[in-house]
Amino acid sequence: MYNNSNTGRRTGEGLFTGVNPVMAVGSTVLVVAFVLFTVMVPETASSIYNSAKGFIADNLSWYYIGLVSFFLFLAFAMTMSRYGNIRLGKDDEKPEYSFFSWFSMLFGAGIGIGILFWSIAEPIYHFQSNPFIAEGQESSVEAAQIAMRISIFHWGLHGWALFALSGLGLAYFHYRKGLPLSVRSGLYPIFGEKIYGPIGHAADLLAVFGTVFGIATSLGLGAQQMNTGLNYLFGIEVSTTSKIIIIAVISVLATMSVLSGVNKGIKLLSEFNMHLTMVMLVFFLIFGPTVYILGSFATNLGDYLTNAIPLGFWVETDPNNSWQGGWTIFYWGWWIAWAPFVGIFIARISRGRTVKEFLLGVLLAPTLLSAFWITTFGNTAMFLELFGAGGVTEAVNKDITSALYTTIELMNLGTTLTILGAAMCTVLLVTYFVTSADSATLVICTLLSMGDENPANRYRIFWGLSIGAVSAVLLFAGGLRALQTASIVAALPYSFVLILTTWGLLKSLHLEVSEIISTVDDEEHSYSADGAASAATPAE
Repeated sequence: MYNNSNTGRRTGEGLFTGVNPVMAVGSTVLVVAFVLFTVMVPETASSIYNSAKGFIADNLSWYYIGLVSFFLFLAFAMTMSRYGNIRLGKDDEKPEYSFFSWFSMLFGAGIGIGILFWSIAEPIYHFQSNPFIAEGQESSVEAAQIAMRISIFHWGLHGWALFALSGLGLAYFHYRKGLPLSVRSGLYPIFGEKIYGPIGHAADLLAVFGTVFGIATSLGLGAQQMNTGLNYLFGIEVSTTSKIIIIAVISVLATMSVLSGVNKGIKLLSEFNMHLTMVMLVFFLIFGPTVYILGSFATNLGDYLTNAIPLGFWVETDPNNSWQGGWTIFYWGWWIAWAPFVGIFIARISRGRTVKEFLLGVLLAPTLLSAFWITTFGNTAMFLELFGAGGVTEAVNKDITSALYTTIELMNLGTTLTILGAAMCTVLLVTYFVTSADSATLVICTLLSMGDENPANRYRIFWGLSIGAVSAVLLFAGGLRALQTASIVAALPYSFVLILTTWGLLKSLHLEVSEIISTVDDEEHSYSADGAASAATPAE
């Protein structure tokens, strides 16, 4: 299937080194066009984006639900298949990074900042209302358990299966087959050399679109939470100006990080994030309702595992109920939209791992940490609502960005510890945002450079600052929410790319294993024939 000399020629001898002009122009035009459209005619843009989102929620929920569940089952099936021992690289290669460094980078790029934003707010939202709570049971102990189940479900195995299969295909075709580190490579078993033309450009442009607008909207929304934290700590005014300054600072820090490369800035910052995350979790465990949190974690984990499959296949059939469209379908669209970005980054740091090791690592470790994280933060808030003075629900309903800081304040830790907890959360927000932004910048430059693992610094600078500029413009013009919706809608066409690349991966893995088995059989047959001939010689 593959001609290694040809694929190597493309990536190794510079045929496609530097930024590809078609990709560079296409991505710039695409980004500028969508930003201008969203800013200049905001009502029209918002209406179109929301209508598209509504159409998906009303008519294609079954498709998103079925697709994500299928990918989860496929990911686990592959860990137990004959493909599991295939190495992402040469047969004797060892992993490039330690497990701690590898996990820190993939978690930070994947969902670190999102889960910090939603770990209290989402459970509190579900605590008040969701389709699984019996009428009259809202804001009860039973409602709290269901809320935690739903929250962990949205951040658990199903979403990480999308990232896992996306990253696996990219790592396999790049490190095993010598193809570029880009989405188009997964289409090679289907389209062959045509991936270097319009077909490949379209796939990579969809990936760039999802990455730019996904990280830009997250940066803008996260700046609002950081502004709330700085207001709480230092009295800095909550305003558009303050948020734009925060975005500018984060963008500069992220650009500096990506310039230093994966092995320095991104790796070291990701490890710092993970250490600070553990400190923050221990802080809540020690000064929060310790026994309640630990007991809730065991309960939440068992409850989630028991209900993950039924939840994964549940499709809302009541046309008057929009809950699933606003939550689960939105999340699945978000995971799909981010799959190329996170997939490419995970692939970039996964050289030398086996298929089984890669899949189990990406599926299980982040899910366990997510479940513990949501339990630690979310159940602390639930404890305050159910057995304390309350106040978290009111804060979430008033201003979602204040949920984290309000929870810390209501823990009654005293002035010093309250300020310390709020300060650590703010620092964690900053470092996770920098990690997400620098990872996204590296991925964009890699895509535009036709899979070059080390794109030129000038492109890293341009796109690092451009992401911040896009976010600031949208924040100033009030278009962040609208474009976030647009990026989720873009997940629909990309889902077809994801299906094709997964098919290409399975096709290639099957061919490789078949060739290995055929080679072994031929060698055994040759050995048996030689042995028989040798045994016959003395008798003669």
